[in-house]
Amino acid sequence: MLDRFERWLETVPASAERPGFASLVIRAVEPSESPLLEHDFLAGAADAAAVVALAGEHRSADCAYEVEAHWDLWQCHPDTGLWQRRPQRLLLICHGQDYDNGVAAESGHFLADLGLEHLYTGHAGLLGTRGARGEPADPLEAEFLARMTREEELREYHEKTRQNIQQLLDWIRAVEQALPVERSVLWSEGEENLEARLDEILAVH
Repeated sequence: MLDRFERWLETVPASAERPGFASLVIRAVEPSESPLLEHDFLAGAADAAAVVALAGEHRSADCAYEVEAHWDLWQCHPDTGLWQRRPQRLLLICHGQDYDNGVAAESGHFLADLGLEHLYTGHAGLLGTRGARGEPADPLEAEFLARMTREEELREYHEKTRQNIQQLLDWIRAVEQALPVERSVLWSEGEENLEARLDEILAVH
């Protein structure tokens, strides 16, 4: 499993500003147990081989390995409204076969926490074919929606979000080429069917 974990880590599109892997946490038996190891890599300089070499010192089917990394996504500055490709945190998890009563059988051996879902789905249901949903939740959202009534602003918002989605889908394809993937699932708390939502946004031109 750790050999495949290394191959998975090698597919991660590294951030230009924060390349390499930042930390490794190893847990045994179940999440409530204290970690066996918590290690910060100097300046995020570790590559996949270095991470797995350290993880290999605690090689066990009842362990989970959590690695922090970053990749670059388009993000809009809330004050200036300017778009920048900035580092976004990734949490990459490898579940051993026996960890947490065999959670891998249900949730998968490898999980990636991609952070804030609006980086891929947009705010307030604005992108795609459905349009904004309901009234703004707060003054900041109201200001944002008002800005998006300008066609050029909405077009740029759509395009940057599409590029984030495409980067995610390209990564999934790279993983499927590097590993014998049986199934992959995209999931979020805010979307009943995240894959369909992303397809909807990509389909609008």
